[in-house]
Amino acid sequence: MQGTANLNIMIKAARAAGRSLVKDFREVENLQVSMKGAGDFVSKADLAAEKILKEELLGARPTYGWIAEEGGEIEGTDPTRRWIVDPLDGTTNFLHGLPHWAVSIALEHKGEIVSGVIFDPAKDEMFVAEKGSGAWMNESRLRVSGRRSMIETIYATGVPFGGRADLPETLQDIARLAPACAGIRRWGSAALDMAYVAAGRYDGYWERRLNAWDVAAGIVIVKEAGGLIEPLHADGHILNDGEVICSNEQIFSQFTKIIRSA
Repeated sequence: MQGTANLNIMIKAARAAGRSLVKDFREVENLQVSMKGAGDFVSKADLAAEKILKEELLGARPTYGWIAEEGGEIEGTDPTRRWIVDPLDGTTNFLHGLPHWAVSIALEHKGEIVSGVIFDPAKDEMFVAEKGSGAWMNESRLRVSGRRSMIETIYATGVPFGGRADLPETLQDIARLAPACAGIRRWGSAALDMAYVAAGRYDGYWERRLNAWDVAAGIVIVKEAGGLIEPLHADGHILNDGEVICSNEQIFSQFTKIIRSA
């Protein structure tokens, strides 16, 4: 696709961070890893990727704001635009040698996500979207699945780890949804879960207790691929609450009714 200057900056930054991460992924057993909390790791690779992204994105657009997983928040002199960045979504997969993780970059303008990039360096899959221009994976146009029958659909979610308080809710969701569908997957990267909904690989996705950088890029990618996306609670806010549910239009009402029935 022919992207805007901002999207091209995002793609360039994602590829630069991806190259650094792939190099470290090949030597994952040698990484110096520290624990931030139960199940929440940070590594030299993660910090190095964020440094690259900050240099690329703020170097090209120094007036924009910035918020990222490791580096906190920077207020830009342009109050209307902000980069929302996760340098390594799927850190636990990365540290266990599982090739399912991504770089996620979103551009927010006046409170709305207008551009998103989710890059999977291990598979060389670049998911991108801009408001009004459709969603793409590499050179292929993305569309959500067209499945209408719940029993044929598969879903993704995150299963809380480390004794998190939302584990019972998620297990209850799974207990209600599993009998009605063809399967539920937990692959450990919220960004890629949303990209896979946009690509029609999953029919839907939901999760609680996420951060803005986990889901921001996926919001515009799912929308531009023809999907429906809402806060998990209808009166909520995805970025503020960190709760999301999305799917194709045909099954959205059935899917949300099951998940929201609690």
